Formats: sequence, C-alpha cells, structure tokens
Amino acid sequence: MEIIPAILPKNYEDLKNKISLVRGFSPFVQIDICDGVFVKSTTWPFFAKATEGEPFLENDLEQHFRRILNEEEGLPFWEDIEFELDLMVHDAVENFDIYTKLGPKRIIFHIEAEEIQRDLEEFKNFLEGIDSYTRDVLEIGIALNQDTEVETIFPLVNSVDFVQVMGIAKIGFQGEDFNEKCLEQIKTLRDKFSDLVISVDGGVNLETAPALKSAGASRLVVGSAIFNTDDIINAIEDFKQI
Repeated sequence: MEIIPAILPKNYEDLKNKISLVRGFSPFVQIDICDGVFVKSTTWPFFAKATEGEPFLENDLEQHFRRILNEEEGLPFWEDIEFELDLMVHDAVENFDIYTKLGPKRIIFHIEAEEIQRDLEEFKNFLEGIDSYTRDVLEIGIALNQDTEVETIFPLVNSVDFVQVMGIAKIGFQGEDFNEKCLEQIKTLRDKFSDLVISVDGGVNLETAPALKSAGASRLVVGSAIFNTDDIINAIEDFKQI
C-alpha cells in the first residue's frame, strides 16, 4: 500500500517544517486545507473563517499563499515531493483553478460540500469538463464521510481517479478515534469496483492499518501516527511493512 503522511498545517512554517521531516522518505504528502466553513477547523492558508461566497479575501489568506498564486514561489520543497490537497472547504469547485495553482499532483473534493450536494449531476459534468491537459497531470479524488451512503458516489466513480474514505466521524482534525464503519464502506467499494484506488484518511495507525488493508484499501493517509512519534522515518517504514 501507498503510505501518505498527512499535514494539518497550523501555518506556513508548520507546513514547511513537517514537509521537511518526511522529505526524501515519502514521495507524497497530503495537505489538509480547512476553511472554517465546511469544517470547524481552520488551517493554512486561511487565518479565520471565510465569508461565505467570498472565501479568498485579502485578510483571510496568508502571504506565502498569495505569492504562490502570483507564481512568485512554490509550496515548500516542491522540487522534491508531490502534493495531494484534501480540500475540506465549501467552495472547492468554484475555486478549483485557484487551488491548482498550488501545483498539486492530486486534488480531493468532499462530496458533502454544499456546492456539490446541490447538484451531483452538475458536479459530474464539472469533473468530465476538466480539460485534458489538466487531467493528464492531475489526479482527482472524491472523499466520502461516514454518514454518507456509499452508493451516493457510485455515479461518480468513473469520473475520478480514486475515492478517499474517511476513517473518523469528525473530519478536519487529527488524533480522532477510528470508526470501523469505514471498513464496510471500503468493502462495498472494493466489491463493486475491483480496480478502484481506495484511500483511507483518519484514524489510521499501526493497529487499524491491517484491517484497512484486508478490507481493500490501496492507500493509507497517516497524520498523528507519523508526526507524533519520536522516529518519523521509522514510523513510515513500519507502515510500509504492513
């Protein structure tokens, strides 16, 4: 399985520091972007709750993010590592072009976001309408919370590159308790779509990982079980041995 360290960045320096800790040992990191609207937590690049409908306000965004948008710099260590953006924001579709300017290899939408829930068919059309050049260099994933029926995403599977199942009920936070409900979601997806790449985010540790693998997970996104250890590199290696 692919092991992806997950960063819930308090600020730019926290992001840079955590990337540096896994640089050279993991080809990917996931950056959790939370706007304080879709989920209660707020991470880099947001400073405070965004104004609904107008999330990218000057006072809401950190200076490095603005510099990246202006192509004056890139994400920390972008030459050495690939980025997966988990967009726990209410306007990921509306501001898709802005998030792509961060230079990610993968972007994850959450199906529970209001703008997606309003019209799933319109969201599917959006996915299928992304230009071919972008799709050649960018993988698209769709995340599924535990309270959402897994069948909801069936019509979208052929329009995305992977599905991310959430292993915790309270998303946007790390260190939350693992909920076994996700195992059934994974099994259902694996039975229905045998070749689907299934990623799991939340509650992943060395105790839960074997069950996730047995259920059919392809990737494990790991936050606190990597970054809260005394030996981060050894922790990554332990996960790879599962």
